[in-house]
Amino acid sequence: MDAIGYAAQSATEDLAPFNFERRDARPDDVVVEILYCGVCHTDLHIARNHGGYTRYPVVPGHEVVGRVTAVGSAVTRFKIGDAVGIGCIVDTCRHCEPCEHGVEQHCVHGPTFTYNGIDRHDGLPTFGGYSNRIVAPEHFVLRLPDGLDPAGAAPLLCAGITTWQPLHKWGAGKGSRVAVVGLGGLGHMAIKFAKALGAEVTLFTRSTGKEEDARRLGADHIVLSGEAEQMAAVGGRFDIIIDTVPYDHDINPYLGTLAVDGVLVLVGYLGVLSKPVSAGALVFGRKAVTGSFIGGIPDTQEMLDFCGVNGIVSDVEVIPIQRINDAYERLLKSDVKYRFVIDLSTLRP
Repeated sequence: MDAIGYAAQSATEDLAPFNFERRDARPDDVVVEILYCGVCHTDLHIARNHGGYTRYPVVPGHEVVGRVTAVGSAVTRFKIGDAVGIGCIVDTCRHCEPCEHGVEQHCVHGPTFTYNGIDRHDGLPTFGGYSNRIVAPEHFVLRLPDGLDPAGAAPLLCAGITTWQPLHKWGAGKGSRVAVVGLGGLGHMAIKFAKALGAEVTLFTRSTGKEEDARRLGADHIVLSGEAEQMAAVGGRFDIIIDTVPYDHDINPYLGTLAVDGVLVLVGYLGVLSKPVSAGALVFGRKAVTGSFIGGIPDTQEMLDFCGVNGIVSDVEVIPIQRINDAYERLLKSDVKYRFVIDLSTLRP
């Protein structure tokens, strides 16, 4: 089927209109008219080939919200007109142990990503949500709860599940103390979720002037991580720290703020930490450093349902697709509160 989107043709070119072919729906496929697509920092990295693995042309976008326009003959969970979302993954082997346990993001054979991937059936490239329509297997389509703002819901498909998954797995809730490192696209969602789960929430930040916004989002306390006295005052306090910082940084100062059996979860940085982690800081207090990567389909649906009950969406700035290159430049300057979302109504064939 004909589709139109915005694509990067090389690492040095701006995204520009791109006509391409989506596959026809297979029996278990859902066809979705895309209404909104969130802009993730990963989109920029892949469009500009920062990791060295981009397949051009690339149509980014894995925070997709839209409306079902057609379903395959074997589809049972969705009908035409349903409001749905599609996140970072559009297929896996579905048979390995992680897949069978609902953590498809850890598929032993590798997940098929929504864009810059290869379809495991026909070998063709996958194209993402900066486009007017998308096709995905029913298993990887999420139901959007009634009443959620669709633009604000789009980033839940990546930023939302990335922070929900570790909070949920490590037991954030009433009586627990959660700290969030960094106030950005991920950090602001982590604060909202931790607060809604009933935890006492603290923001770690190196920047002054964020207190008002952090408290609006749900933070109970703000700690300037560059201030030794403030860090000492929260020594041994936190059960869970969600570290959303997207670049290399020293995590050792935060380990001292963990309680016995506390855990620091890295969700923002995927590279090598250049500063060695102190083994003593882990041994004395039985603390742990771990990581978490997006989330499986059951957890993502659970997160969306929780958002529906609690009225949680991302703080967004909605833009037309024609402003995507400007948005990328602003992303590099952290000039957004807290997530760009593309309104695809301006992109129609």
